[in-house]
Amino acid sequence: MVKEDDFQKCMKLNLYSAVEAIKGYQESLKKNKGSVVLFSTVAAQRGFTNHAIIASTKAAVEGLTVSLAAEFAPNIRVNCIAPSLTKSKMAKNVIKHTKIEESIAKLHPLKRIGEGIDAAKLASFLLSTNSSWITGQIIGVDGGRSTIA
Repeated sequence: MVKEDDFQKCMKLNLYSAVEAIKGYQESLKKNKGSVVLFSTVAAQRGFTNHAIIASTKAAVEGLTVSLAAEFAPNIRVNCIAPSLTKSKMAKNVIKHTKIEESIAKLHPLKRIGEGIDAAKLASFLLSTNSSWITGQIIGVDGGRSTIA
């Protein structure tokens, strides 16, 4: 049922937009020894039903992360956060029923659905000078789902 147009739209939203944003700020980032934080998903590394489009496009973002980290070093750091399902407007239809939310939470070793603040705090750290020796990393903010579940 997947159409090529679906892949194109998702690639444009997730990969091409990141490339264009980075290109637009590359000189400023270099001059200021900046940091870039991109976002992926736990689905890029784990096989989930009905995730072919998003998993493959976010895997491209992960590839971009490690490639740009190598290309931009030592002047710009590039990292990626890969969350699992997070309570958000986008996920509200998936977790609109308490029973569904509870069953999805149980798939995570920490037994809950993520919150936006979980990834936001990591992004804040990665953008700060406190993470000055971290680049090229794909970091799961997923309640353990990518490694323990």
